[in-house]
Amino acid sequence: MPRITVIGSINMDLVIRAPRLPRTGETLFGEGFSMVPGGKGANQAVTAARIGAQVTFVGKVGRDIFGEELRTSLARERVDTRYLFTDDHAATGVALIVIDNSGDNSILVAPGANMRCNPEDVDAAAEELAAADVLLLQLEIPLETDDYAISLAKRHQVPVILDAGPASQRAVSNLKQIDILSPNETEAEALTGVKVSGLKGAEQACRSLLSKGVGTVVLKLGAQGAMIGDRDGIRHIPGVKVHVVDTTAAGDAFTAALAVALGEGKGIDEVVVWANHVGALTVTRLGAQTSLPTREEVDRFIKP
Repeated sequence: MPRITVIGSINMDLVIRAPRLPRTGETLFGEGFSMVPGGKGANQAVTAARIGAQVTFVGKVGRDIFGEELRTSLARERVDTRYLFTDDHAATGVALIVIDNSGDNSILVAPGANMRCNPEDVDAAAEELAAADVLLLQLEIPLETDDYAISLAKRHQVPVILDAGPASQRAVSNLKQIDILSPNETEAEALTGVKVSGLKGAEQACRSLLSKGVGTVVLKLGAQGAMIGDRDGIRHIPGVKVHVVDTTAAGDAFTAALAVALGEGKGIDEVVVWANHVGALTVTRLGAQTSLPTREEVDRFIKP
């Protein structure tokens, strides 16, 4: 069982379904409301635990009811929460999510305590990080905290996967220390300036990121699958056709699957094929962590 350390965000998602996404200044009536544990970091931690990893989560919540519920939820998923710290000066992160009938979404995040996750929190978990098979990061906590975690991981020769969301130009400065960078199309465009509107654009974006020093790029392409770029070249791994209910957390599930499969010693092409299936299964269900599959579900999905 691979050991994964996830350092990142944790939010309570407030989700409304609607016929379509509202336009500027428009009020729509929704068709339902739910509160679902989320945040890119926590989503990835839960996915990794469900599909076969021993997971330690490092992050921060506020001293409020959402923080208590999120801590309990992670522990229920058998994620180590010893390094999920409570901040007395900021509220727990919250995401407001609207999902339309096609499964597309619009998300507004108030990061709260996530932006108070600091290098001292990473130091507290240094022993777990040093023993990890993979460090998994995103860009929903302060960049200086991500940078510090990367430097600590490299000191202990722990591979680093960075989910490049949400996109930040400042993240480019540290790309040479990233073993696998996994942006989506929008994030790849923000990092490179290359319009990713098809496979040709995806290939160009991969080449641009490789030229900046990234070891391996895995560019998420939604229904089209993913594009891999590394020293062996650029190649496309096709997606898996499913009925889309909700795309929330699909990218997080995909990136977590990368980490688990890498920790299990799989080659990158096999890793991405498996991650495509994990991401595809996630979009067939509503919500963030409520949609994340187990290992048994993924196995049945691949070999029914």
